[in-house]
Amino acid sequence: MIDPRDVFALTDFQRNAKSHIKRLKRTGRAQVLTVNGRAAVVIQDAATYQREMDLAARLAEYEGVRAALEQADAGLGRPFEEFDREFRARVMRRRRPSRKSA
Repeated sequence: MIDPRDVFALTDFQRNAKSHIKRLKRTGRAQVLTVNGRAAVVIQDAATYQREMDLAARLAEYEGVRAALEQADAGLGRPFEEFDREFRARVMRRRRPSRKSA
């Protein structure tokens, strides 16, 4: 949730960019910049952005595992041993040198 203290006019940001950037780094909170009184963009410092992207990626991984477990519980998919046997056979076929006639 955006704190009303973190809402600024775009023109204020343009005039005072250095102080806004200092505040972004110090607080780690995003700022909303407005144009004609309406929210136009959200800005944040790079370190906070990276942390949020890392967290989003981790959450996506957890969601993938959750969905896979749900499918397994529903009886979907196939045993690992079966997959492994087919996968290894496919890889071995690719590794065999092809015989070219001279």
